[in-house]
Amino acid sequence: MSAAFSLRPAAPEDVGTLLRLIRALAEYERLAHEVHATEADLATALFGTPSRAGALIAEVVEEAVGFALWFYTFSTFTGRPGLYLEDIYVAPEHRGRGIGRAVFRHLARLAEAGGCARIEWSVLDWNKPALRFYAGLGAEPMSDWTVQRVSGPRLALLAR
Repeated sequence: MSAAFSLRPAAPEDVGTLLRLIRALAEYERLAHEVHATEADLATALFGTPSRAGALIAEVVEEAVGFALWFYTFSTFTGRPGLYLEDIYVAPEHRGRGIGRAVFRHLARLAEAGGCARIEWSVLDWNKPALRFYAGLGAEPMSDWTVQRVSGPRLALLAR
C-alpha cells in the first residue's frame, strides 16, 4: 500500500523546495534552459507585499513530491476573476495516486470561494498523459486560441 499524501499552502521556507520542483518540471517539459527563477524571485512573488501568486505543496511522508502555482486573472467577458494555474507538477513516481486530482479539487474550491468564473492553464500539445488527465477532470481545450508572448529584448523594445 502506498503512503498517503497531504496538501498544504507553501510557506516562505519552501522556496528552495519549490525551485527544485520547478526545475524537475522544466526537465520533464524539455525546457530546463528556460528556468531563470531564483529563490528570491519566488519569495517576492509568493510572500511579498503584495503577493503575486499562490502555491501549494504536495507531500508524501513529509517529502515534497509536487506543487501547484497559480495567480488570479480577470475576464472582461464574465466580469469576474479567474484562477490561472501557471504550473502543476507531481514527481513521476508519485503519479496515479490522486495527488493531481486533489490539487485541482483544492484549486476549484479556491476559485469558487473567490468568485472566479473559471480555472485556466496551458499544456504542451505533446504531453498526451496530461491531456488525458485534464480531459478526465472535465477540461475543454481552447483550440481557437493561441498563446502569445513578448519577453526579453523584445519586451524591452516594446516598452520604449
